[in-house]
Amino acid sequence: MALTLPAHPDPLADRLHGSGLLQELAHGLGGPFHYLLPHRFDAHVAAFRAALSDAGVEGRIYYAKKANKAAVFVDRCAVHGCGVDVASLGELGDALGHGVRGDDLAVTGPAKSDALLRTAVLHGALIAVDALDELDRVLALGVPRPPRVLLRVHPPAQPGSRFGLGNEELDEAMGACARAGDHVRMEGFSFHLSGYDVQQRAVLAGDLVDLCLKARVLGLQADRIGIGGGFAVDYVSAEAWATFLARQGPDDFHAGKTFTTGDFYPYHSPVAGAGALRAVLAARTTDAGPTLAQRLRQAGVMLLLEPGRALLDRAGASVFGVQGVKDRNGYGIVTVDGTSLSLSEQWFNSEYLPDPELLPSPVRPRKPMPYRACIAGASCLDSDLLTWRKVAFPVRPQTGDLIVYPNTAGYQMDSNESSFHELPLPPKVVIDFPDAPDRPRWRLDR
Repeated sequence: MALTLPAHPDPLADRLHGSGLLQELAHGLGGPFHYLLPHRFDAHVAAFRAALSDAGVEGRIYYAKKANKAAVFVDRCAVHGCGVDVASLGELGDALGHGVRGDDLAVTGPAKSDALLRTAVLHGALIAVDALDELDRVLALGVPRPPRVLLRVHPPAQPGSRFGLGNEELDEAMGACARAGDHVRMEGFSFHLSGYDVQQRAVLAGDLVDLCLKARVLGLQADRIGIGGGFAVDYVSAEAWATFLARQGPDDFHAGKTFTTGDFYPYHSPVAGAGALRAVLAARTTDAGPTLAQRLRQAGVMLLLEPGRALLDRAGASVFGVQGVKDRNGYGIVTVDGTSLSLSEQWFNSEYLPDPELLPSPVRPRKPMPYRACIAGASCLDSDLLTWRKVAFPVRPQTGDLIVYPNTAGYQMDSNESSFHELPLPPKVVIDFPDAPDRPRWRLDR
């Protein structure tokens, strides 16, 4: 039996895929493309805000722009007054150019350039300072307005992390900010955690509340903490995910490819998106202590969030055209008109696992006959496979068919894209439903 991992049902995507629009776009654009559904981004922003409101917590959402470079999502941030998290001068300029105000920007990332720091300060952006020498550079900029900074904390639960300031460095940084007086606004602390552990986030957030209280004794503002992102997306059912992990092995992949199970993204998560934020807020910061929401309210501390993938759940998909099919040792190799650079898990020796959907060409009808095949890219690299797994297709793919990868807006569709072989990057198509769900309109993203 073929190993499958179906994505959660999505009736809107089903209607869209059955409308013929994707085939028209593939013909008109002449190659692979990604489509985007911005109304779902809007709904996720609203859900995160509702989670904060229901917990009685003052909070601020910054969309992690690195999760998807599409302009439409930054446009939506500007319309909704949502912040944007940027980590380069290009990202900062792009956000400003699409209407996001400077004081709605958060600047993260290690060892920022002087040009990025200067521009961020001039526009009133909030800067997460990652090192003492970076703080020195911020304080020495000499611009006409005081910089707004958070001090980024090294996470004790992840000692191998390269980010943040240790305890002694934090004391030194707070002292430097206190001595700088009105020349800096030290607004609080932040952290970055890998993984999706709810309790770990709540505990470290509670520690940052304590740091705010300590900093206030020095006369610092210290009234907000940033807990980054790490709000999981639930792609598949619990049963499907458990079955996949238990059954998967080299025979399920082209050339006997093996993967370390721990390197797979957790495609099923029992708490995800805004639900994960609710769980963090409801978690206790110590064994018998108050919840994080209670700590924040008691201390008058604002919570800053930087969700990326979680705001993009089901907000887009990636579409590739079949260019050729060959049979190989009892299964097939389907080559499409794109590369694995458009599905970033390949760069992490992993795989984007939700099943892609085959949209057969209507001009070549064929009888249903199950066919297993991996999916290869159009480059000359033997390792260029979008999907190493032998996917169970309902029919043998043919040239002119489309293959749709579901739910790829969060990091998948462009974080590692490159115009290798002079192949153009897949364009992004924004699809809106202004009148009714069955009457979509489209436009190119930029």
